Amino acid sequence: MTSTETVARTDDQIQRDVLDEFAWDAQIRSTDLGVTVYDGVVTLTGQVDSAARRWAAVRGAQRIRGVRAVADDLEVVPAGPLDITDGALAIAASRALEWNSFVPAERLDLTVANGWLMLRGEVEFGWQRRTAERELRRLRGVRGVTNLVEVRPAAAPDADRARRDVQRALLRGIGTERVTVEVRGDAVTLTGVVRSWWERDQAERMAWSAEGVGTVHNELLVGG
Repeated sequence: MTSTETVARTDDQIQRDVLDEFAWDAQIRSTDLGVTVYDGVVTLTGQVDSAARRWAAVRGAQRIRGVRAVADDLEVVPAGPLDITDGALAIAASRALEWNSFVPAERLDLTVANGWLMLRGEVEFGWQRRTAERELRRLRGVRGVTNLVEVRPAAAPDADRARRDVQRALLRGIGTERVTVEVRGDAVTLTGVVRSWWERDQAERMAWSAEGVGTVHNELLVGG
């Protein structure tokens, strides 16, 4: 291991990289957002024109090496005159869920208030819950999404098999043996250390993909 890999990055270095990422990423493409860094914790301030761009900004900051956490103080303010009513947004959101073949739209309940979407209901797999939220965040006029969908598997997983499956998926996907997987009932707990927030999110996604999983406790730390 080289000496540069063991030295912690400074807050100024992290701030510059976050700003460069925002200017480079086409989904964000902004140098107007406020970025402050203290002890590796990034705070984002300012305004964006959609929930999708807000989410992209948070994810962009999380990709930067050395970031310990991201505080999201961004405000969604649609650009220009907004002619989308809550009723029209509800129709668009319902159709987006119905058109996605991976989402059981008939088991979900959607409400809209002032551009904020609230999603309730039940699904069998955790990835269905994530997919539904992602579809809604992409819609024009959405200020935010509250995801209250519950995951209720048809049957509890075989603990040993689920643990092995998740561990193998982690090795394939992020190439790490530093994550411990524990399965109790339909709950999976992830502990250990990963190299980035991206890896942390991917590890959780892989755990949710295991058959029979109803809850994922992501206790992974982001480190070197």
